[in-house]
Amino acid sequence: MATNQKFFGGFQVNRGMLTVGAALTGIGALVGLTGTVLVCAALANAGRGWFQQLETHPAALAQRTMHQAKAASAAGLEAWRSCPN
Repeated sequence: MATNQKFFGGFQVNRGMLTVGAALTGIGALVGLTGTVLVCAALANAGRGWFQQLETHPAALAQRTMHQAKAASAAGLEAWRSCPN
């Protein structure tokens, strides 16, 4: 049996290979996390640029749309009430 191997309950573990595998897994996780941060930053910058290019602020657009919906609802209600049955 080699010195870098231990015997645990029926199977042999190569500690060197286990250590290298754990280190590579950690490095891979770090690279993946870095990539995720870069993607999120790129999307945030793109969203910020898109938001600044809008002609109408989203809150004003929502307010105008809500006013239109209320007016349409009131008109529909008035038409329903005035309909001779």
